[in-house]
Amino acid sequence: MAVRAAVLPAVGSPLEITGIDLPDPGPGQVRVRLAAAGVCHSDLSLSNGTMRVPVPAVLGHEGAGTVVAVGEGVGHVAPGDGVVLNWAPSCGTCHACSLGEVWLCANALNGAADVYARTTEGTDLHPGLNVAAFAEETVVSAACVLPVPDGVPLTDAALLGCAVLTGYGAVHHSARVRQGETVAVFGVGGVGLAALQAARIAGASKIVAVDVSAEKEELARTAGATDYVLASENTAREIRALTGKQGVDVAVECAGRAVSIRTAWDSTRRGGRTTVVGIGGKDQQVTFNALEIFHWGRTLTGCVYGNSNPAEDLPVLADHVRAGRLDLTALVTERISLDGIPAAFENMLAGKGGRALVVF
Repeated sequence: MAVRAAVLPAVGSPLEITGIDLPDPGPGQVRVRLAAAGVCHSDLSLSNGTMRVPVPAVLGHEGAGTVVAVGEGVGHVAPGDGVVLNWAPSCGTCHACSLGEVWLCANALNGAADVYARTTEGTDLHPGLNVAAFAEETVVSAACVLPVPDGVPLTDAALLGCAVLTGYGAVHHSARVRQGETVAVFGVGGVGLAALQAARIAGASKIVAVDVSAEKEELARTAGATDYVLASENTAREIRALTGKQGVDVAVECAGRAVSIRTAWDSTRRGGRTTVVGIGGKDQQVTFNALEIFHWGRTLTGCVYGNSNPAEDLPVLADHVRAGRLDLTALVTERISLDGIPAAFENMLAGKGGRALVVF
């Protein structure tokens, strides 16, 4: 049966909204009818070549939907179940998995190289980041689906698959923000908004949001920001002024740009912690001198997928949602159709809005 999907025909080419033919699920596979899919900056990075992806491909990695059919050997979900798509399933056997660092699984993206569907003209298609969520339906490995926790609306649950796991995890797992600490979040997109909420949940005493757009201040404050700084060459100085000239305890960088990574580092106190969540290109070079690394005693860490284990973290996030501590709808600034994805990409390039959500 043909379904509509957003196809990336080649790196750097515009997305094409077209029909694709999906096979029935084979052994260990699940077919899912999408309820919603978030438009993430990583999808833009895949389309423009910042991150590599086999093409032609159907992008989209943040989604939730309803199981339509399951293949042989699938027992943890059944037709009719609501599921969250997990774009980075851990294999459980590689070195990283043996250390408990499932977010660094060496085999997590093996499925992205597979041919999972074809265009109605017969061209082979790959599933972008394993799950191909920019489509009315998809067929994925059973390892890529997790049951939607009770009390989380199916459409909202899509956001758990990337933005919330990443932003929440960056604050709680990577930076390990403690009660009373001060936090700065650089980049108020979907992940940044989730990080702001996570800092509030962690009990941060001051939460500074930083972005290039003045229009995002209201979004940031709704998510938990106590202060808002418009990004400039004076950003680090302004943040220090807000924190008794010390700098914040923790900076979370969500933009993936050399200048914002460097500024996040400069904005933390002596002995502070900077976590980089944003995905930048190879041309984004960040430099430090040896003396400052010694003198400031700061920690700089990368953060993949929020250092999260989705199977363990989804129930925790659901508890926050049910208790009203985590507001998933506050991350969404635009609800669009499949045809609206190219425009959502343009908005991301222009630094506009939070998370665009494709609602099927």
